[in-house]
Amino acid sequence: MKKPEIKVFCDFDGTIAVEDIGNLFYREFGNPEVCDDFVQKWREGKISSIECLSGECKTIQKLTIEKAYNFIDQQSIDETFIDFVKFCKENNLELIVLSDGLDIYIKRIFEKYNLDIKFYSNSIRLNEDGTAEMIFPYTDTSCLRCANCKRNHIINNSSDDDITIYIGDGYSDRCPVEYVDYIFAKKDLLRHCEINRISYFPFDNFKSVQEIIEKIISKKRIKKRNTAILKRRELYLLEP
Repeated sequence: MKKPEIKVFCDFDGTIAVEDIGNLFYREFGNPEVCDDFVQKWREGKISSIECLSGECKTIQKLTIEKAYNFIDQQSIDETFIDFVKFCKENNLELIVLSDGLDIYIKRIFEKYNLDIKFYSNSIRLNEDGTAEMIFPYTDTSCLRCANCKRNHIINNSSDDDITIYIGDGYSDRCPVEYVDYIFAKKDLLRHCEINRISYFPFDNFKSVQEIIEKIISKKRIKKRNTAILKRRELYLLEP
């Protein structure tokens, strides 16, 4: 019997990148106090992710592409991620990065490390006067938790027969983990899984993730998570 395809979905900020580069980006080039206030309101559910990111973006002044790249080039990623990418390719595991951050730094960092990885994120346009504008290509009007709907990317890039894996650390990862079979969590996402009794694997870096995935794919039969199956079915029933 043919084994199902395995799809690996991964967050970027705080997961692949050591720091939350998006948050640092707005604070570096905008107004830190105003940005922190927007983030706090978003976490409390008072504003949507789009409102939060747009508000932070509007505080940016005198930003050039050179300044942006200089900042981005100082950021680092989990040093074990490069080997994990190689592992995925060698084992025919499709790896897709899902981020509520910005394409400007994800693309730049992937190019720096010669990583050819499909990713979905929000975008930012830098204007000649030094201001910036947000672009949201992947919103979902029925769910405003994230400006870039990670749940939809998972559904659109996997079938019900596929085995799906999610790796994340933060608030924007709470929704997508409901629709996958295996979850790797740390920091805020780990606490969320603990509180809501969602099964997960804790991880520190991608070496530990790789070791567990190796065990999963070595099994003759890889089990799917029943709650994820039900959540996907619920979503299909809601579609017009």
